[in-house]
Amino acid sequence: MNYSKENMPKHIAIIMDGNRRWAKAQGKPASFGHKAGAKTLENIVRYANKIGLEHITVYAFSTENWKRAEDEVNALMMLLQNYLDEYSKRADSENIKVKILGDITVLSQGMQKSIINCMERTKNNTGVTFNIALNYGGRYEIIKAVKNIANQVKDGEIEIENINEEIISNNLYTQGQPDPDLLIRTSGELRLSNFLPWQLVYSEFLFIDKNWPDFTEEDLDNAIIEYQKRTRKFGAN
Repeated sequence: MNYSKENMPKHIAIIMDGNRRWAKAQGKPASFGHKAGAKTLENIVRYANKIGLEHITVYAFSTENWKRAEDEVNALMMLLQNYLDEYSKRADSENIKVKILGDITVLSQGMQKSIINCMERTKNNTGVTFNIALNYGGRYEIIKAVKNIANQVKDGEIEIENINEEIISNNLYTQGQPDPDLLIRTSGELRLSNFLPWQLVYSEFLFIDKNWPDFTEEDLDNAIIEYQKRTRKFGAN
């Protein structure tokens, strides 16, 4: 690790792109790539916890991903559910706090149960906060926040003229967490894909031409090194 511990990003967001491409290159079905991607994610989150990262947010399943083939969606949902169940079992030993960002009401009862159980089992852990964006859409998140704030105005809890960035942030899924300092997207794609549009306004972006299953701990180290080379101005200059 050739980076400064004093200038560590507090929050890294990752768009884990390229699972299907990785599988296709090997003549395998998409589910094969998703399983490999899940293993990579497990390693990266464990490593992020080891090096002292405070928050990591990954884009696991978007609201648009329902348009994919039914068998792929079903396989991915089962993989995610098993993933959450495993985290619940390891909650005490790994000290990772799991949070789900997204609308879980449309998910299966089994998936909802796994989500609630995992978040409950890990809620008091003090290591990295591991946010999984599941059935997540950035525009939907903002619409939901606007509706929440409108109801607060209607109920007399806040005045319209007092609505500010803090109030909006406090009505997002990431309430109470710092915005990401760094966004990493794998597979060479150069877009946000409706991921954290409010939270990423001043994040540093890093696009990596490597499919997610091939992403390593060294790649995360290199991303942090690259982040530390940059000067964040927040619009000041």
